[in-house]
Amino acid sequence: MQEWFVDVAEHIADGDPIYLACEECGQVALPPRTVCPDCAGRSLEQRPLSETATVTAETTIFSSTPRYAEETPYTIVIATFEEGVRLTGQLRGAETVERGEEVRLGVESDGDHWLITFTPSD
Repeated sequence: MQEWFVDVAEHIADGDPIYLACEECGQVALPPRTVCPDCAGRSLEQRPLSETATVTAETTIFSSTPRYAEETPYTIVIATFEEGVRLTGQLRGAETVERGEEVRLGVESDGDHWLITFTPSD
């Protein structure tokens, strides 16, 4: 796994999710990067990310890589946080969610791999 992804996942696991915001133009970014994707500025500040987000899109996967074949079908969610960041993760705790539904950010790890997850907020 890429080092930046492990860092982001560990922050989520610790209950301290993060994202980057450009101090020059206000653009938000995840994954972490060294240059703003909007203005090419280099003044990126690490900020706390909300633990809940709104489902923007979802789809069910019926055919998967061998690593996740036993879990098919499973649902992938794209969620938008109030800070403007979008993140993709696997749905847990429900078979489906609706667009506009609130979900909670989480991660799972087997020691070698990290998986970003979302569970419905109640």
